[in-house]
Amino acid sequence: MQAVATANDQRHLAILRTHWKAHKSFPSLANLAGQLGMSSTGSVFEMVARLEDAGYLTRRDGRVAPGRRFFAYPVLGTVRAGGPQPASDEELDFLSVEELLIREPNKTAMCHVRGDSMRDAGLLDGDVVIVETQSIVEPGDIVVAAVDGQLTVKYLRRDGGSYFLEPANPSYEPIYPQSSLDIVGLVTGSVRTIKKQRR
Repeated sequence: MQAVATANDQRHLAILRTHWKAHKSFPSLANLAGQLGMSSTGSVFEMVARLEDAGYLTRRDGRVAPGRRFFAYPVLGTVRAGGPQPASDEELDFLSVEELLIREPNKTAMCHVRGDSMRDAGLLDGDVVIVETQSIVEPGDIVVAAVDGQLTVKYLRRDGGSYFLEPANPSYEPIYPQSSLDIVGLVTGSVRTIKKQRR
């Protein structure tokens, strides 16, 4: 896959990403020229074609839509959590959050975590967990489950032929279902916002 052709394309791509973030759509091709500060619709078509060739845009039903690389961001390399290391001079790679976290798009949901019962598993209050539904789960997996009609995220455990849910915090007791235990899905990842956006 080729890179974006010009520096102007990079600038236009940044404008398109900002617009998409705010509106979840793009202006029509006729209105893109004004948005991008371009003089003609012909220039817009050429720019869209280059970004389409590079994988940033695609066309659906005659309209411009995000391509696979549109949501990809540069990977700066590996950074130590210990002592500093020399900056890498390797060529930048690109990675999308979806590519990193989502294995099965048609079977994926997300849940907000509330409380600290899974803190020792690295799931904290306010995190968002990625849940793969309709997946085979085994004892030891972290799952989102409906136990006696109430949702929770816990380790799935088995005692003999019976299943129960175990927290990852010694302050909480295991949960043994009284009437029902249904597995909503397998937790495959999580997302945490470290610093809240200023309004």
